[in-house]
Amino acid sequence: MRRTGSETALDQHTPQNRPGLAAYLDAWSPVPVIAHDDLSPAPVAALAAVLDQPSPVGEADRTLPPLWHWLHFLEWPAHAEVGEDGHPARGHFLPPVPDRRRMFAGGRAEFRAPLRAGVNAERLSSLAKVEVKQGRTGEMAFVTVRQEISQEGRLCVVDEQDFVYRSGDDERRRTVSTIDPGDAELSEAAWQLALRPEPTLLFRFSALTANAHRIHYDAPYAQGVEGYPALVVHGPLLVLLMLETARREAPERAVRTVSYRLRKPVFAGEHLRALAEPAATADGITSLRVATRRDEQHATAEVTFA
Repeated sequence: MRRTGSETALDQHTPQNRPGLAAYLDAWSPVPVIAHDDLSPAPVAALAAVLDQPSPVGEADRTLPPLWHWLHFLEWPAHAEVGEDGHPARGHFLPPVPDRRRMFAGGRAEFRAPLRAGVNAERLSSLAKVEVKQGRTGEMAFVTVRQEISQEGRLCVVDEQDFVYRSGDDERRRTVSTIDPGDAELSEAAWQLALRPEPTLLFRFSALTANAHRIHYDAPYAQGVEGYPALVVHGPLLVLLMLETARREAPERAVRTVSYRLRKPVFAGEHLRALAEPAATADGITSLRVATRRDEQHATAEVTFA
């Protein structure tokens, strides 16, 4: 990965004598930033086409489905600023960790008012939390970015995303050597959505979300460099599929909160099922998950409804 000047200097330490991650993060305190977006309905229609469904935004109802604002406020760095893995080499909320590896680990969102397509929105992004933890395979830095999205002076969505950073390789990625393309096991879950993500779908989702990480579209890189058995399905796509399961089965119910965690990767060619067990009461918690033949919980989420 391409590094900033400060990272290049820090990287002169060898792995044996390199200081802990906290040494790189103690003085890191990026200021909040504001961005604006008109929330065009075009990306919404495009994602709906990728998922083989009608656009959820029409003339009568221009409400964005939960978390579909991820299609907006996109950042496109100059090509010279993109690292070898496809991720931006620099970024306001990218921590100054040497030989940086990033994983989208989870998050939570609160929906206070509907976001409407075609209406200018303001997003205030800030660093919510930084924490260094010791895992089984070494140190990891947990970074939470908080986004507050408003329209017409009203706060509509509070969206917090958790990222895990480590310095150097993570051998856990190489523990899955093969995939299982068979159909996911049948489930008795009340709500279900089945999908078999293949390379074309992943490529189109990457384009819609400005995600140039090569593990999602460059198979030789994903396998030969990153050590995965196949292309990796985007974590945000798994989260959206879980929420789509709830939206399709209960379109009249507005999501109030969602909390989600990404646990194990899903790979291109694998058959997945997004499954949900609706709560027994109107204000209860609905549990969701993504399952394949290999694992029952690649991703999990909890949703409450207004």
